[in-house]
Amino acid sequence: MLAVILYMDRVCVSAAKDAIAKDLDLTDPQMGWVLSAFALGYALLQTPSGIMADRLGPRKMLFFIVTLWSTLTAVTSFAWNYISMITIRFLFGAGEAGAFPGMSRVVYNWIPQKERGLVTGINFSGSRLGAAFALPVIAWMIQSYGWKETFIKLGILGIVWAVIWIIIFRDGPEEHPMLSQKEKDYILEHRTPRATTVAKEKVPLSKLFSSTNIVLLMIQYFCSNFTFFFALTWLFPYVKKQYTLDSVAAGWLAAVPLVAGAMGNWFAGWLTDYLYQRGQLRQSRIIPASIGFGLAAIGLILSIYAQSATTAIAFLSIALFGADMTLPPSWAVCVDTGRQHSGAVSGTMNMAGNLGAFLTSLAFPYLQALTGSTSTFFIVGGVLNLIAVFVWQKIQSEKYFEEY
Repeated sequence: MLAVILYMDRVCVSAAKDAIAKDLDLTDPQMGWVLSAFALGYALLQTPSGIMADRLGPRKMLFFIVTLWSTLTAVTSFAWNYISMITIRFLFGAGEAGAFPGMSRVVYNWIPQKERGLVTGINFSGSRLGAAFALPVIAWMIQSYGWKETFIKLGILGIVWAVIWIIIFRDGPEEHPMLSQKEKDYILEHRTPRATTVAKEKVPLSKLFSSTNIVLLMIQYFCSNFTFFFALTWLFPYVKKQYTLDSVAAGWLAAVPLVAGAMGNWFAGWLTDYLYQRGQLRQSRIIPASIGFGLAAIGLILSIYAQSATTAIAFLSIALFGADMTLPPSWAVCVDTGRQHSGAVSGTMNMAGNLGAFLTSLAFPYLQALTGSTSTFFIVGGVLNLIAVFVWQKIQSEKYFEEY
C-alpha cells in the first residue's frame, strides 16, 4: 500500500499536466523541469534517507517521511507560478526519497533471504499498479473536481496510511506483540545471520562510493530508471498528443505498460527466488536482470515503428515489463551486499537511478526539440539498456560491499 500511494502521488502531475500548464501558463520544456525537479530532490536525499532508515529504524522514519510528502502533495495545489511549482515538487521528491530505502531495511529485518526476490517484486508491483490506477482515475478526478482539489485528497490519503503504519508496524519480529512465536522463530532462524533491527555503526560515504558492487548497481539502475520514468512522466502526454486522444482514453492506455511492469516485478521476483533456492545465488540476480534489460531495449526500439496507439502501447509494455524485471534482483543485491547497511546501499543505488529519472524528464522534450523526432529518446534508452546487460555480468552479490 505504501508503494501504491507513493506512485499515485508521484504520477498525478503527469495526469494533471495540461491543467497545470494552462493554469500556470507553462510550456512543455518548463513542465519538463517541473517533472525533473521531483526526480532531483528524490535522488539527492536517497543516501541520507537510507542511512536514517538504518540508524532510526523504518517505523519512525517511514511515518515521518510519508506524513511530510503527503502534506507536500496537498501543498502542490497552492502553487501560483513556475518557480513555486518547481520548489514544491523538489521538496516533495526529497520527502519521498526514503520510501524504498526504508522498505529495503524492512526486508532485511523481516524477510528470510530465500523469499526476498518475490517480496521485493510484490512491493514494487504496488508502485506500478498505483501509477496505473492513478492515470485514468486522477484524469477523471481532475475533470470532475479540478487538479487542486485532487491533490488535496491524495495528501489526506497518505497521512491516513502513516497513522496506521505507526500503530501497527514494529522494526523487527522480536518486537511485535501480534506475531505468533512460531512465525517469529522461523523469521529469526532464516533471515540474514546476525541481523539487527538498527545499524550499530555509521558507514562512511567513501566506503559506499568506492565499492565496485555499489558503483555497478548505480550504473545499471540509472539505465533502468531512464526507461521506467518515461512511463511516469511523458507517456501520458505523449500518447494523448501523438494519437489525438482525450485525457481519460489516454490514461487507460498509458496504464497498460505500468500493469505490465507490475507483472515483470512478480515474474522476476519468482525467478530470483526459484534460482536462489537451487543454490545459484549470483545467477539468481544476474539472469532476471539481464533478461529484463534485453526486453526493455527491444520494446523501446520496436515502439519507434508503431503505426497506432495500441501497437505503441504493446511495444512499450514489453519495455516496461523488462525494465521492471530488473528491480527484484537489484534490490535483493542491495540487501545481500549491504546487510546491516542495506538502507544506505539501496539508497545510494536509488540515488543514481533517479538521476536517470531526472534526465528522462528533460531528455524527452529536449531531444524532440533538437532532432524533431521522438525516436531519438527511444534509441538512447535502448542503448542504455544494452549497456546494463554487460554491467550485470560484473556484479558479485555474494560479497559484502566493503570487500568488492
